[in-house]
Amino acid sequence: MVGPPGSGKSMLAQRLPSILPPLAPKELLEVSMIASVAGELGEGKLTDRRPFRAPHHSASMAAMVGGGLRARPGEVSLAHHGVLFLDELPEFTPQTLDALRQPLETGDCMIARANHRVTYPARIQLVAAMNPCRCGMSGEPGFRCLRGDRCRTEYQARISGPLLDRIDLRIEVPAVSASDLIRPDKAETSASVAQRVARARAMQRERLERLGAGATTNAHCPPSIIEEIARPDSAGLTLLKDASEKLAFSARAYHRVLKVARTLADLDASETVGRIHLAEAISYRMSAERMAQAA
Repeated sequence: MVGPPGSGKSMLAQRLPSILPPLAPKELLEVSMIASVAGELGEGKLTDRRPFRAPHHSASMAAMVGGGLRARPGEVSLAHHGVLFLDELPEFTPQTLDALRQPLETGDCMIARANHRVTYPARIQLVAAMNPCRCGMSGEPGFRCLRGDRCRTEYQARISGPLLDRIDLRIEVPAVSASDLIRPDKAETSASVAQRVARARAMQRERLERLGAGATTNAHCPPSIIEEIARPDSAGLTLLKDASEKLAFSARAYHRVLKVARTLADLDASETVGRIHLAEAISYRMSAERMAQAA
């Protein structure tokens, strides 16, 4: 999420666990085991709420991915089956951010030391927030950055292209004015959104169980399976082909677009992936591609 200070990026991230389904018994056991190893299972209490971890941007690479003399799990493993929220994303050190590339790709985090090696699970939803530039207000009406476009470009360039390639959605969060708060519009409640998410996840779980994919959500599907279950119609295929050529999608970006489109179709309770679902998925990827070009 990219937007000026006070636009609600952190609040949106903190609300995300409220629309996710409770932990399944197997997931609850895995989360509890990691918390126990890390010494964070207070008084043996268990909860079915998904983890939400929000480390400060001064966190070291060892704190993020794990380490120490006993190779304890880091924030990325403590967020297993939950949300890892990184606020002020460009303020993290490049080494710390790039250390997230393996967990995002494989779903686990391997810590290697001279005398031992340990692997912790790290199946997370990464959510990040950042200002559009160091000044924080680039692009906002009535604001002119004294450094111009250079401020925005240099600030966003602190995030590497390979990490951006692993982020599926990039959303512009506009500033919130006082009038927006005084006369708020009616919005969909978290409870109703959670019901749609639960229905979509149930569809995915049943579909993948029939195929024997060994996964429960689209995000964790291997490429061969996602190509089968997210095969678009003819109009969508034409759109996807044109977008892939114009935006020079990598193989990873291509399959991630299919996963997002399949998920959007599930949220609409649609068995087929249509042009409208692909168009929305590509629009999220297009913003990421522009940001990668600036980097």
